[in-house]
Amino acid sequence: MGLYPTRMARNDRRQQLLEVAETVFSADGYHATSMNDVATAAGITKPVLYRHFPSKRELYLAVLDDCCARLLNEIVKATAEAATPQEQVSRGFLAYFTFVVEHQSAFTVLFTDAAGVDVELHEPVRVLKASMATTIATLIHADIDDAHRRLLSVGIVAMAEGMGQVCVAEGLVIDPERLAQQAAELAWAGLRNVKQV
Repeated sequence: MGLYPTRMARNDRRQQLLEVAETVFSADGYHATSMNDVATAAGITKPVLYRHFPSKRELYLAVLDDCCARLLNEIVKATAEAATPQEQVSRGFLAYFTFVVEHQSAFTVLFTDAAGVDVELHEPVRVLKASMATTIATLIHADIDDAHRRLLSVGIVAMAEGMGQVCVAEGLVIDPERLAQQAAELAWAGLRNVKQV
């Protein structure tokens, strides 16, 4: 029926279902995807899927939470290893664009499909963006107030998201290091000259 073993530990099965659902939602979108589509792709019956996720909405929310956690973890881990604020900016962008390349289905679900889904399902993505902005705000070492710092960090997150969306939507070949360098140069050129207004 599928490529997956029929008997799996509950946590392993749940993770497998999240991965399969991510791929299916990425390809077809939330509204066009049915629980039967996910079950078929996972090589299981619908009742097995419903034992783990009582509804498509709960499955989608779990996929969003999983994608968010993975992306944020990569960014936090990358910036923690940097020695200077400028290196933190570069490493953060590199982690972000590497995630876009290596987990394109997750990026698509987070920043393309979720945008067309109802507002309640936007919350995990909003939390992710807020967490990313908070992380970036700590890298802005300038004599500015917190509100100013927060707005700049939100702008940087939006820049990375926009660049990633264009690359994915247009099917561009993404070189994470080159894209990260371009984004970091732009961001750092602005950040090092920030002044209170």
